[in-house]
Amino acid sequence: MQRLLHGLRNERSDVPLDVASLELASIEFPGLEFEPSLVRLDDMAAEIGARLASGAGALDFIRVTNELLFDTMQFHGNDGEYYDPRNSCLNSVLSRRIGIPITLSVVYMEIARRLNRPVYGVGLPGHFIAAYEDSESRYWIDPFHNGRILSFGDCLTLAKQTAGVDLRANPAVLAPVTKRQILVRMLSNLKAIYLRGQAFEKARQVLDLLIEAMPDYAEEYRHRGLIHLKQLNHRAAKSDLETYLRLEPDSPERSQVEKQLLVLERWKAGLN
Repeated sequence: MQRLLHGLRNERSDVPLDVASLELASIEFPGLEFEPSLVRLDDMAAEIGARLASGAGALDFIRVTNELLFDTMQFHGNDGEYYDPRNSCLNSVLSRRIGIPITLSVVYMEIARRLNRPVYGVGLPGHFIAAYEDSESRYWIDPFHNGRILSFGDCLTLAKQTAGVDLRANPAVLAPVTKRQILVRMLSNLKAIYLRGQAFEKARQVLDLLIEAMPDYAEEYRHRGLIHLKQLNHRAAKSDLETYLRLEPDSPERSQVEKQLLVLERWKAGLN
């Protein structure tokens, strides 16, 4: 996890996004070999590069990439099983050719990186997309929906439909996101999926990483403390819940957390 941790701790980390994403995927796939996934990305980029004419512009790149990924290879969004953890794992997305918005965008971005094309991620609320921007043009791209090109109005509609957010009040959301922000969002997705499926050990591993990335973000300590409680790791639970209250003293959850800490104190007294 060292390269993933480097990417989480440093906004300007030079760790490749594909490698960090594969380290993240090793939570779901212990012992994962990275090379097959990296070779798949290399091969797709080489195929797209071979199809592009010399001096091809942004729209040519988008058209050729969309033809290979979505027409020929049939990559697509997983509407039916959106909360399958494999959708958040780059290796599985590449082998199954199915994923969620952020992982399909990572595929798009990593292909573009190999071809020196200026594609970056955009963290729309509720729906991650990619964007191609050079000195002449900017195009928003939705890899979850077959790489369709979005207008500004389409982006507004997406954010409103998926998260109830009005982007007109905060157009800065359309700015490029950093590699660290992408990794944090991928981990947050996995955390929610594992908690939903009660995969508590995997959720704890994800929370360990999120706390490394955001040590002052209180909510992650509360989530991890509750997992430690379920796993009967009482000392670790006490430490996390106390940290949560220190970071969030006016939390609406305060009384509930204090009750949990009281139970832990009684448990500790019983040991003595």
